[in-house]
Amino acid sequence: MKTNHLYLTCISLLLFLSTTAQFRKYSNEFLNIGAGARGLAMGSSQVASVQDGTAGYWNPAGLVGVKEYPQINLMHAEYFAGIGKYDYASVVFPGSNNKRAIGITGLRFAVDDIMNTLFLVEPDGSINYNNIQAFSSADYGFLLSYAQRLKQLEKKNVSFGINAKVIHRSVGKFAKAWGFGLDAGLQIHSNKWRFGISGRDITSTFNTWSFTFSEREKEVLYLTNNEIPVKSTELTAPRLVIGAARDFRLSKKLSLLAEANIDLTFDGQRNTLISADPVSADPKLGLELNISDVFYLRGGINNFQKALSDGDTVNQKKVWIYQPSAGAGFKIQNVTIDYAFTNLANQSNPLYTHVFSLRLNMANNKNKN
Repeated sequence: MKTNHLYLTCISLLLFLSTTAQFRKYSNEFLNIGAGARGLAMGSSQVASVQDGTAGYWNPAGLVGVKEYPQINLMHAEYFAGIGKYDYASVVFPGSNNKRAIGITGLRFAVDDIMNTLFLVEPDGSINYNNIQAFSSADYGFLLSYAQRLKQLEKKNVSFGINAKVIHRSVGKFAKAWGFGLDAGLQIHSNKWRFGISGRDITSTFNTWSFTFSEREKEVLYLTNNEIPVKSTELTAPRLVIGAARDFRLSKKLSLLAEANIDLTFDGQRNTLISADPVSADPKLGLELNISDVFYLRGGINNFQKALSDGDTVNQKKVWIYQPSAGAGFKIQNVTIDYAFTNLANQSNPLYTHVFSLRLNMANNKNKN
């Protein structure tokens, strides 16, 4: 039954997209999951403080934090009891003067082994399980990033970055989409304060869909009262993420990083803490305790929404819910292993998942001073 529901969901998606080009409120949502267990554990509060290879995702300006040697980042996560799989990989190449960096990022979110039951029932009404075939529904994102450190301005370190991104989405052999867009970011570091701003889809990223159905598939869709999708285009509206972070020195071996972000969307009213039309705002908060630059403890909270109170079907009372997260990290020379325990639903109806990521600095310790 689950595979049938997944298949019907995919067909519904195709039908939903078969309209004229227009902005979609939740277009390319797989690009909003996150990258790296550190960021996910901190409630996705990263735009101001990120300084590693995952900056290509959070804020490309932060890529200048990768210095001297190339850096590789890898992450794998599974959602909904392993039904959905999310993979992330990036490599960053710093410039020889550490004033600029280039990054390449790849992301994939997919549901594999979906059963195609279009031809399960033969024309005579009999069921033929041999007609069932499996397919995947997969979303891919590829980012090419460039970051540049500007001249120091009044003891402030300023950097900017830009992403050129290519999006590919596929639903088996039935539908394919290609999309293109640009992101841009800025970071300002001054003493213990850090500020960041990231503009995503600043050019209104678009996806152009094409559909391929055989005559037999078209016949089945027609007989089951389904419209046959046609070529279409969807647009992703720009969003702006603004953040501030501060370092607190607690002792010689302990420091605390606190960051707050606010995610601004411009595609109509959303179920967020600040909900308006056309601008809505979603705050995110994160903390990271640094112990001797070796061990890290993290926590975060985000995605504030209003939902019906559990069990309250009479009064229809709504309460605020949120998504908590926590995690840890451990650094051994050039290798950092991060872990995040994140929640896909809310604090009262949890759908937790475990996320692991690896960061590797390609440094040659023998040549380090």
